[in-house]
Amino acid sequence: MSGCSGRTPVEEEDRIPLSALQHWTFCPRQCALIHLDGVWGENRLTAQGHLLHDRVHAHEKEVSSSRLLVRGLWLSSGRLGVRGIADSVEFFREEAPKAGGAVLPGRDGRWRAFPVEYKRGRPKRHDADRVQLCAQAICLEEMLATSIASGALYYGATRRREGVTFDQTLREKTLRIAAEARDALSRKRLPQPTRGPHCRKCSVRDACLPERTHRPGLVSRYVRRMARTAAEACL
Repeated sequence: MSGCSGRTPVEEEDRIPLSALQHWTFCPRQCALIHLDGVWGENRLTAQGHLLHDRVHAHEKEVSSSRLLVRGLWLSSGRLGVRGIADSVEFFREEAPKAGGAVLPGRDGRWRAFPVEYKRGRPKRHDADRVQLCAQAICLEEMLATSIASGALYYGATRRREGVTFDQTLREKTLRIAAEARDALSRKRLPQPTRGPHCRKCSVRDACLPERTHRPGLVSRYVRRMARTAAEACL
């Protein structure tokens, strides 16, 4: 179902934020700075993201005879070792009496879950957003004892949805990233920076200082140069 069988469940108090998987996929150092050091650099891009999520979470539920929309749904998974909130989960009533889907409290019939994550900007080449969405699906599968084949990412810049299929490759990557992020955060380990194009729009760039920390000899050379200058001044 979720592809998580055989793994020892992680206790609730040891589960990391679901958003950490998106941050780790984008940049492990960014993830550690945010979730260990509490660093979060608010910029234009993150502010736009907050506004979009505020609008998404403005209403709790919208119900029709065959479609149920739940916003801000709390999620947790012992297999992944994560917990957090889903932007939006759409539930569609299954027409066939013996079809798959989940049983929902207070609702007749069975319902098929379809998670939707809202993002500012445009679709990305990397898998950070898709990993976060897949983690939400795995949480739902575990909580509802169901299987979820796909979901969607909604991007504010294009105002369109991008479908995401939760195939075995994406599920395995999500499981691996969850384990890596949990291990690093539990050890309170700050990864070394990996400089690249992603640094330009990073919200924690000022705290990361990739240009300096990527060159470990820079500080020592600076200290030696200042010491020589001070010694020469004393002659």
